[in-house]
Amino acid sequence: MSKIILVRDVMATKLHTLQPDMSLVQAIAILLKHKISGAPVVDEAGDLVGIISEKDCLRLFVNEAFYDQATEARVADYMSTAIQTIEADADVFKAAQVFLENSFRRLPVLEDGKLVGQVSRRDILLASLKLVQESPVKKAWTDAKYIPEELLAVLNSKSFSSRD
Repeated sequence: MSKIILVRDVMATKLHTLQPDMSLVQAIAILLKHKISGAPVVDEAGDLVGIISEKDCLRLFVNEAFYDQATEARVADYMSTAIQTIEADADVFKAAQVFLENSFRRLPVLEDGKLVGQVSRRDILLASLKLVQESPVKKAWTDAKYIPEELLAVLNSKSFSSRD
C-alpha cells in the first residue's frame, strides 16, 4: 500500500501575498518579478479575501484599451473573490479532483481557516509521480480503492477520456 500524500506535504509555504488596496500595476510587477502566475490576496489581519491571476490582470489592459484611459485600478477591483480552497490535511487525490473539475492552476491551502500555503497542479502532478515511483507493485496509482469515487467518475467520464 502506498503512503498517503497530503496537501501539506507538497504545498508551497513561502507565498507572495497581495493586499486588496494595492495598485494592480504594482501587483503585476510583483507577479512578474517572482515569475508567478497568481497570488493570494489577504487583508490586514492576514485573512484570505481573494486571489489574483494573470488572467485577472490582463482585464486591466483590455479595459484601459477599450476606454482609452489610464485607471487607478486596485487589486480589489480585479481579484476573484469566489475562492476555492483546500485543507492542508486533504490528500493529493482530493486536490487532483478539484483541479480536474475546475480551470484554475492553484489552490490556497487553509488550516483552521487560516492561509498556510498554496498548492498548484504541478505540485499534485509531482506527488502523483512520486506515488507511482514508490509503489512496490507500480500500480497503486491506478488501484481504484485508493482513489475517491468522485475522482474516478471524472477520470472515467467521456469528456475527460476524449480530451487531447
